[in-house]
Amino acid sequence: MDLKQIFTRIQNHHSAMLGKEHYRAFGILVPLIQIDGQIHLLFEVRSLQLKRQPGEICFPGGGVEKYDPTPQDTAIRETAEELGIEKDSISCVYPLDFFVQLMDGRIIYPYVGFIDNIEKIKPNPDEVKEIFTVPIEYLRDMKPEEHRLTFQVQLGEDFPYHLIPGGKNYSWKTREIVEYFYFYKDYVIWGLTANILRHFLSILYEQENGEKK
Repeated sequence: MDLKQIFTRIQNHHSAMLGKEHYRAFGILVPLIQIDGQIHLLFEVRSLQLKRQPGEICFPGGGVEKYDPTPQDTAIRETAEELGIEKDSISCVYPLDFFVQLMDGRIIYPYVGFIDNIEKIKPNPDEVKEIFTVPIEYLRDMKPEEHRLTFQVQLGEDFPYHLIPGGKNYSWKTREIVEYFYFYKDYVIWGLTANILRHFLSILYEQENGEKK
């Protein structure tokens, strides 16, 4: 292969996330509703029957299926299924920043959308224990609690130390993440949902406050 062939192939390549095929994509919706003239965020409490994260607070959404054209379609479909509403009740859907959860092997695509006809919401009990809403202005000046988690490398017994400089004395780096916690009445919002919420609020209010939350 000569230089021309090499660069032709590189030029024809469309860049994407390396190793993307090993990650599952998820579409999540941050639902806005209007109650008595006030804008609220809608949250779900996951059904206690679910195997994964029962009883935790989340936004509606789920994994992208083969029949979903885009993660946005996933977010709309899953929201409609979980809340028992029609897809056309969801409008003004716009993307937030997507992010990668390395340890979980997931790519999260969050969106913001407006839900009309909220009186027709009938949560699917197989997936949703209950729903609640929080006035967006209540969250405006709330600073979430921050707690740090540290992860250390744990190697298998057959790890080939002899192939790396330093062998067993190699200086592995620990990884630290920050978990955010928001509180409303008796509800605790944390984890993925808190990360998406924090990002959404930063877009709304960072210009007013002069910095990101």
